[in-house]
Amino acid sequence: MRSSFLSSKLPQDIGEATTPRDALLDRLAISLGGSNDHSPIYMRLAMALADAIDGGHLGRGRSLPSERLLAERLNISRVSVRRAIAELEGEGRVNRRHGARTVVQTRVRKDLPNLTGFSDEIRARGMEPSFSWISRGTVIGTLHETMALGLPVQTEVIRLIRVRHADGIPIALERAVVPKSILPDAMLVTDSLYATLASLNARPHHGFQRIRADVMSVAEAELLQAAPQTPMLVAERRCFLEDGRAIEFTETRYNGKVYDFISDLHL
Repeated sequence: MRSSFLSSKLPQDIGEATTPRDALLDRLAISLGGSNDHSPIYMRLAMALADAIDGGHLGRGRSLPSERLLAERLNISRVSVRRAIAELEGEGRVNRRHGARTVVQTRVRKDLPNLTGFSDEIRARGMEPSFSWISRGTVIGTLHETMALGLPVQTEVIRLIRVRHADGIPIALERAVVPKSILPDAMLVTDSLYATLASLNARPHHGFQRIRADVMSVAEAELLQAAPQTPMLVAERRCFLEDGRAIEFTETRYNGKVYDFISDLHL
């Protein structure tokens, strides 16, 4: 049934012209039909749309196909489509405007060329890094975490949460999540996550990072010795092995009053 569904949705003639919208729908159909993931269909659609956005197949400011069209062309319910779009909206990837289509969120992305861990980064700035654990262990990944790592829903992952310090001053809260198939035991990480991954022949090969603004909650402010509602810089990073497998999802929430991002510019 799956193969016949795909064949009915793809152009019958390879020379047949397709619009960007049709190409996107074909891409989504292939992604959903070719997956061995048994996660709920809305979850798989959200991941497929997120991949299309991150891969540049669905550019910033472009409208998503309508819920009705997505449901009809992908042969799924509109409820599932609506839940998938709600997941993307919760991640800040799309914006649903009243009386208008769902639009891919326009966000400024700045490439940071060096893939380094927190400790190396702090040392490069002439400060001494340290940390204190909040928690580490094996947990069932959240929807956001499993989506970021391309894992089925309800998959066990290794989650590491700690307060990061520079010269003894708490400057960031870090939540790192790694597939358990890569890192079997959280207790293997005693200091640097990247050093531990390197010892397992699994150091990240490439990745990307998204930075956005937020403010501290009361609990975050207490951990960072700051006032609630203090500005934060939130960096979400996804890293991959050379073969393309996602290996790390890390969210680091920096105190915006004591930390900034610097990147060299070359002409």
